[in-house]
Amino acid sequence: MLVSIIVPVFNEAKIVPALLDNLRDLAAEIIFVDGDSTDNTAGLVRASGFRCLLAPRGRATQMNAGAAAACGDVLLFHHADTVLPHGFLSSIRRAIEAGAVGGSFDLRLDTSRPLLRLVGLMITLRSRLTGVSTGDQGMFVTRTAFNELGGFAEQPLFEDVDMSLRLRRVGRTCRLRPPALTSPRRWERGGTLRTVLRMWVLRALYYGGVSVERLARHYRVAR
Repeated sequence: MLVSIIVPVFNEAKIVPALLDNLRDLAAEIIFVDGDSTDNTAGLVRASGFRCLLAPRGRATQMNAGAAAACGDVLLFHHADTVLPHGFLSSIRRAIEAGAVGGSFDLRLDTSRPLLRLVGLMITLRSRLTGVSTGDQGMFVTRTAFNELGGFAEQPLFEDVDMSLRLRRVGRTCRLRPPALTSPRRWERGGTLRTVLRMWVLRALYYGGVSVERLARHYRVAR
C-alpha cells in the first residue's frame, strides 16, 4: 500500500530544512507543492532531492495539485510545521486495512505553556467527538474516497473541515495516536485566547452558512 505524502508550502524557508530531515528515507512518495514562494522554499526542497511542484497559491489548490500528481493508494496531507509521530505510515496502513477511508492524528502543540497545551487537547477532543479534523492533524484519505469526493473544495478557508464532513458520508474515519506535534505559531502570533475565540466564531458562522469568501476576508483582517 503506497502512501503519498503531499506537503503544501508557501514561504517556509525557515522551517522546511527540519521537515526535509524528518521526511527523508521514508517508504513513501513525497511531493511538495509550492504556492510561488518568494523565499527560495522550492529551491531548498529541490536541492535536498525532493520533488517540488508549482501551483497557484492556496492550500486546497496546492493539495489538489499534489494529489493529481501522486501515485499512492492513500494520500496524506502534511503541513510544513507539523511533525507526525514515529511509525505514522504503519499506523495509517493498519487503519486503512481495518476498513477506514481516512482520518487524522490526535494533536499536541509543541510548547510547554499550559494554556497552549490545553488548546491542543481541546482540538483533539473536538476531533474525536465530531470526526472533523484540521490540516495540522495529518489528514489522510484513500485515493478512491478522494476521487469520489472530487478532492478538496478550492475555497480560501475551512477546506479541511469541508473534506472531513464529506468524508464521513463515504465511510468510517478514525483518529490515531500518538499525536502529531505542531507549531503553536498561529496562536502565539495572534494571541492564544483571541485566536481561539476568533476561530470559534468563524467556525460557528461557517456551520451557519456564511460564505467562506466573506469569512476569509474577516480572517485576513483579524490576522
